[in-house]
Amino acid sequence: MRITAKADYAVRAAAELAAAAGGERPLKGETIARNQGIPQKFLENILSDMRQAGLVKSQRGVDGGYRLAKAPSEVTVADVIRAVEGPLASVRGEAPEDVEYGGAATPLQDVWIAVRASLRNVVEQVTLADIAGGRIPARVAKLAGDPDARARR
Repeated sequence: MRITAKADYAVRAAAELAAAAGGERPLKGETIARNQGIPQKFLENILSDMRQAGLVKSQRGVDGGYRLAKAPSEVTVADVIRAVEGPLASVRGEAPEDVEYGGAATPLQDVWIAVRASLRNVVEQVTLADIAGGRIPARVAKLAGDPDARARR
């Protein structure tokens, strides 16, 4: 799986919002951009996508900015990625279960479905509260700590 800059920036921005008084206090876009080293114009587009998905709210004015629309414990990394990128896994733009193969490649559909399930088992388990709190679920930490997981190949 390739994690795009857009998805990475979105999760980092959401973590900043979660850390701001549990997502209750609005943060200016420029503050998020500066804290996370994200180009501000790109961030504004990302925050707009997240607003349309119902993950963030925006508030105008001197005390305005962006804040989470839900509690950080209710928003997963998967929710954020889907808000800015769409489905977690697709094959040529289609859901894995909608792709059909013939001949020797027939079992490949199950491989792509399993890849999506594996990805979900991580990103649907980690919330913004976990990230903002500096911790991730033990199951995910165990996966990340496995030496094979860190092998570049």
